[in-house]
Amino acid sequence: MNADTAARLGVWQQTWRLLAAVALGALAWLFTGIVLGRGTSAQNSAWYSTGDPLVAVGCLVLLFWRRRFPFAVALVVTVGSAASTFATGASLLVLGSLATRRRPVEIGVVVAAYAAASLFARDLYAIAQARPALWLQISVPLLTAGIAATVGVAIGARRDEVRLLRDRADSAEREQAARAAQARVSERNRIAREMHDVLAHRVSLIAMQAGVLGHRDNLTTEEIRVLARGVADGSHQALEELRDVLGVLRAGPVGPEPPQPSLDRLPELVAGAQESGLAVTLTSTVPGTPPDVVGRTGYRIVQEGLTNAGKHAPGARVEVTVDGAAGDGLRVRVRDSGAARTGERPPSSGFGLLGLSERVGLAGGELDHHPLPGGGFVLSARLPWPEHGGERNA
Repeated sequence: MNADTAARLGVWQQTWRLLAAVALGALAWLFTGIVLGRGTSAQNSAWYSTGDPLVAVGCLVLLFWRRRFPFAVALVVTVGSAASTFATGASLLVLGSLATRRRPVEIGVVVAAYAAASLFARDLYAIAQARPALWLQISVPLLTAGIAATVGVAIGARRDEVRLLRDRADSAEREQAARAAQARVSERNRIAREMHDVLAHRVSLIAMQAGVLGHRDNLTTEEIRVLARGVADGSHQALEELRDVLGVLRAGPVGPEPPQPSLDRLPELVAGAQESGLAVTLTSTVPGTPPDVVGRTGYRIVQEGLTNAGKHAPGARVEVTVDGAAGDGLRVRVRDSGAARTGERPPSSGFGLLGLSERVGLAGGELDHHPLPGGGFVLSARLPWPEHGGERNA
């Protein structure tokens, strides 16, 4: 049995092949009967009318297993055709079927067997007529078998080509589906990071401002008004940002993404945190403008540090330090002094530092975060800033 054979034939495909073999064999059998004529012996007449067709029926039955045991069936049917002119069609069909495997040794053996069977079949019936030359007796069967083998080889090559094209199409579909799935996962991760970086920070500021309103009784009217306005403005901005993200999820991006924040927006970020009640100081000594990826990653580091400080260290003093230069790298450090008051903390997703670590890793930098011995927490990172990357769009 060959595992590489073609797919199983349907009923109609099997039927018309068998009918073709029967028709071809019947022609050979009738031609033999015409040549024998009325003067044939009783022995030849009995074999011609009974034995010859019975052997052909056996060969035709064996054709049902030609694709499971191609070489064995081809050899048996070809040898059987030596005793039956009616089996000529079956032998040619099985030879063509074997040739679809395109194995020269098997094809050569069966072709030689077919030629030998043809020579034996001429002596099966005592035909009273002059015999042709030996080379003609050999060349005609070889030519017939060669045609059948050539057709089989061509069919096998075509089957392999179709199978290869189908496999390539299936592989291309699988690869396309995998790329689409990967793109969806990447886009979800990107959106998740943006939602955490933007919305989490915005909501944390709102929670801090609301917490100040709820825990301090000595606020002046102006301070209360400022905090309330900060809560309202922050809520409005959070809704706008959430609407933008949901729009992308529903319809996909329809235009260029808005510019991402960089180090030049750190004062604005720190000012927002100060308005929410967080005591933040910013020290930045960065000459020039870092590349987009470096600047954006540095901004997100500070944003995550301020968000965590607001969540886990209410009332703490926070120091933000940013320094570095082209060729020396960018260093970002966010340090808080620890919680100065207790109170209910807003819920935490637990993925902020994990996502930040991935972002820093993609930028080629290193992230470090740990609690300090005397209280507080420090978040620091070092990002590469190559000498030739001093321009934003370099």
